[in-house]
Amino acid sequence: MKNVRIARPLQLALPLDARPDKAAGDNPVDVVLAAVVVGLLGFGVVMVYTSSGVLGTLSHHDPQFFLKRQVVYALGALVLLFGLSLVDYHRLYKLTYPVLGTVGVLLTLCVVGFSHAAGGAKRWLAIGPVHVQPAEMAKLAFVLWLAYSLAKKADRVKTFTIGFLPHLLIAGLYVFLCMKQPDFGSAVVLLLLTFTMLFVAGAKVGYILGASLLGSVFGFAAIRFREYRYERYLAWLNMDQHRQDLAYQPFQSVMSFGSGGPWGQGLGRGLQTLYLPEAHNDFIAAIIGEELGFAGVLSLCLVYLLLVARGVRTALRASDDYGSYLAFGISAMFGVQALVNLSVALAILPTKGLTLPFISFGGSSLLVNAAAAGILLSVSRHAHEPRFTSEDAVTPAPPPVDEVEPEVVAMATGPASGAPAMEGAAS
Repeated sequence: MKNVRIARPLQLALPLDARPDKAAGDNPVDVVLAAVVVGLLGFGVVMVYTSSGVLGTLSHHDPQFFLKRQVVYALGALVLLFGLSLVDYHRLYKLTYPVLGTVGVLLTLCVVGFSHAAGGAKRWLAIGPVHVQPAEMAKLAFVLWLAYSLAKKADRVKTFTIGFLPHLLIAGLYVFLCMKQPDFGSAVVLLLLTFTMLFVAGAKVGYILGASLLGSVFGFAAIRFREYRYERYLAWLNMDQHRQDLAYQPFQSVMSFGSGGPWGQGLGRGLQTLYLPEAHNDFIAAIIGEELGFAGVLSLCLVYLLLVARGVRTALRASDDYGSYLAFGISAMFGVQALVNLSVALAILPTKGLTLPFISFGGSSLLVNAAAAGILLSVSRHAHEPRFTSEDAVTPAPPPVDEVEPEVVAMATGPASGAPAMEGAAS
């Protein structure tokens, strides 16, 4: 596990576990990034309450049933967020394979029959009273592994057998485990994260385009030759004809956005909570559209754009490749999930089971996203000019004088005063 950390200004290869200057850990985190995440958490608690009161009353005789649980999840997310922001992200590289392997085992347990089924899918593992969703963990675990592997391979990322194929094979394995649950949305997110990070790391565009075409073929086959997916796709194409059956959910979601108008009906005054399934979860954006209108949805999109922009800024300012890949991957994870969720809620894409980051109800998604944001804040804490301890500094030895051209030596040292050559040149 001899990783390398590349200090960009000097191009020095250093051990990944080399101790950086302790002063770097005393830097503050990106305050704007932290404020955006905390603001989304608070906004999510409010929206879960307004979108789940009817369901909580009907199913649990308590209008605050989902609110109480979301508050507990949000508090845990805050602890995880700021706790991980205090941990040097370089310590994570030793946990890369244990985390990736553990998530792989959990995904396998879901596939072989140890999972809790809901909505026709086996995506949850029951650990006592707690239900965890390994597919949510897989996204962050995969970003951690890709950042580790890409930083380790450095320029070899451009090669096919070392830099591209291994990443594609591991991604294919985890995509397969997600598809067997089935969880088509998480499988698509994993592939998009893989291609995005490979592109950022400098993999050849031809390889990425070829793999993307191959993935598109498999995606088409997964939809066309799986009856329920194909029927759902056809219903999405003809929502007017299927608004009472397969397209009921996206149709009601679009109706919710339309009834919100420019400024919305007001918090707690939406009526689609009476009709829209999963209003507090995958389709919470539709309730935002109804209660806060176009202005609310546009503001939410701008907030997610700011979140991704600050994450990319952190990646560009990172002091090493490992931190840069981590920040890029986490930013892409937030952006892709938000984009897909909003597109599904607006019926731009067929229905997929992806949550809206930091807002949708659910402990697994909220805690995983909070952990990812905490790592991103840790990278931002160290995202300054790289400083290393004296034992890490490497000063390249100057070349022997006899290997340097005489003209270069003369230009560097300057001619001796009163030299005959200069007198001749002056004359």
